[in-house]
Amino acid sequence: MHALLAAVMDLGRDLELPQVLHGIVEAAVALTDAEYGALGVIGEGERLSQFLPVGMAGELAARIGPAPCGHGILGELIRNPVPLRLDDLARHPSSFGFPAHHPPMRTFLGAPIRVRDEVFGNIYLTEKRGPGGFDADDEAVLTTLSTAAGVAIDNARLYHDSRRREHRLEALAEITRALLAGTGPDRVLRLIARRAREVADADLAAVLLPAGRSGELAVHVADGDAADAVLGARLPADGSLAGLAARTRRPAVTADVRADSRAGALRADAGAGADTGAHGGSAPGDGAHAEGAPGDGAYGPVVAVPLPVDDAVCGALRLARRVGRAEFDAAEVELLSGFADQAAIALELARRRAESEELAVLHDRDRIARDLHDLAIQRLFATGMTLQSATRLIDDRGAADRVARAVDDLDATIQIIRSTILQLRTADEDRGGPALRRRMAETARLAAQSLGFPPSLRILGPVDSAVPDELAEHVLAVTAESLSNSARHARASRADVVLSVPETADRLVLTVTDDGIGPGAARPTGGLLNLRSRAAQYGGTLELRDPGVGTRLVWTVPLPHQED
Repeated sequence: MHALLAAVMDLGRDLELPQVLHGIVEAAVALTDAEYGALGVIGEGERLSQFLPVGMAGELAARIGPAPCGHGILGELIRNPVPLRLDDLARHPSSFGFPAHHPPMRTFLGAPIRVRDEVFGNIYLTEKRGPGGFDADDEAVLTTLSTAAGVAIDNARLYHDSRRREHRLEALAEITRALLAGTGPDRVLRLIARRAREVADADLAAVLLPAGRSGELAVHVADGDAADAVLGARLPADGSLAGLAARTRRPAVTADVRADSRAGALRADAGAGADTGAHGGSAPGDGAHAEGAPGDGAYGPVVAVPLPVDDAVCGALRLARRVGRAEFDAAEVELLSGFADQAAIALELARRRAESEELAVLHDRDRIARDLHDLAIQRLFATGMTLQSATRLIDDRGAADRVARAVDDLDATIQIIRSTILQLRTADEDRGGPALRRRMAETARLAAQSLGFPPSLRILGPVDSAVPDELAEHVLAVTAESLSNSARHARASRADVVLSVPETADRLVLTVTDDGIGPGAARPTGGLLNLRSRAAQYGGTLELRDPGVGTRLVWTVPLPHQED
C-alpha cells in the first residue's frame, strides 16, 4: 500500500502527457512485479492510436515490427472495458498468437483507464515474476492505479491544452503582425506552416495550392522533416487527404496514412496489418498507397484542413507525424483550421495588393499615353507643319531637301509615339491571353535563335483591337515561317518585320524584309505556298518584292468591319 501511495503521488508531479503515460506503465510493472507492461491509447474506430511498451528492449521491439493496433487480447479490453486477468492468455478465444521474434507470454492482467466519462486507454501487464500468476491483490492494485492515472492524465491534458492555446495565440499574433506589415505571401505561408507544425507538434507541415486545371494540389510551402524533398510534390484531387479536404472543404484526418484507402498518391508502402497476441506486432499489409514525400514512408498520422483560395478554388494545409506517434485529436484539427484561415487571408491580401499595384500601373500608363498624345504629338505635328510651310521660302534646293527629310522623320516619330500609346493602352487587355503585339515580340525573340541575330520589329496601328484572335494566329505563323525562311534559305544578316493596321482598320499588312540571297527565279516551295494559302483564306494576297538586296515579303489581308 505504501508503494501504491508513492506511485500515485509521483503521477501527480508530472504535467507533460508523454511523461505521465510512461510513469503509469512503469508504476504498474513495479507494483505488480510484471516483466512486461504497456499502455495503449484508444483512437478512432476502436483502434490503438498509441502503444507505449515497457520492459522490452528497443532492438527486440524493432525486430517484432509495427506496434499493435487493437486486435486480439488487446481488442478484448477495448470492446469490454473491465479488468481482465488470465492465467494463460493463449487459451482465450480472442488470442491470435504472436508474431515472429515475439517473446513468449502466458499470464496477463489488464485494466481500462477512464478520464471522466471517457475510456482513454488500457494498461496491459504480462509475465508475472515468480511462481503463479497475477492474483486478486494485483488486480486491485492495478485498478486503483488506473483510477489515479485517469486523474493524472486529465490534469496533464488540461495543462497541455492551456499551453497549446497560449502557443496558438502567440503564433496567430505573429502571423497577424506579418500580414499587417505587408510581408510577402510566400514568407507569410512559410511562417504559417512553421508555426502550425510547432503548435500541433507535427513533424512535417505543407501548404498545398491548386496546380493548373488538372485538379492536382502542389506543395507550395513545406516546413519540418524532409521539407526540401516534399516541396513541389503533387497530390491528386481524388485519392489524397489533402485533395479530399480541398474538395469537400472539411478536415480529413487519419491515424495511419499508409493504410487509409482515401490517401493513395505518391508512393506505395506496406500498410499496417492486424496485431496478434497481447503485445504482438503487425503483419505486412496490402501495399496501400500513402501520400507524402516521394520515397519516404515514415509518416502515419496525417491531418489536412481546407485552405480556401477563393469561392471556387481551395487548397489545403496538411500536417503529418511520424509512424508510432499519436493521431491528431479534435482540438488540434480545430486549431489547424484557424491557421488555414490565416493562410487564406494572406493569399487574399496578396491578391488585393497585386490588383492595387496593377491598377496604379495602369493609371500611370494611361496618364503617360494621354500626355504623349496631347503634348508630344501635337507639338511634333505643329513643328512639322511649320517646317513644311518654311520649305517654300527656301531657295537652296539642298537645304529644302534636308528640311523635307526632317519633316519625314517627324512623321515617322509621330507614328512611333502613336504605336507606343496604343501599346500602353492595350497592355492591360491581355488577361485572357497575351495580346498580338506582345506575342509578335515573343515570336521575334524565338526567331533570333535560328537567325543568329535579333530581327527588328515595328508595329503600327491598333493591331490588338482590330485583329481577330483567329487571324492573329495566322499572323504569328506567317511571321515565324518568313523569319525561318530568312534563316534557312536566304542566309541573311538582317531582317525587318513591320506589322501595320491603318487608322481605318480596313486591312492588315505584314512586311518581312531581309538582306539575304533572295529567291531568284526559283518557283515557290511548300512554305511560300502555305503562306499564300493562309492569305487566300481571308481574301488576301502574298507578294514577293525585290528591294534591291534580299527579299521583301508582303502579306496583306482585309480586316472585318468593326461594329460600334
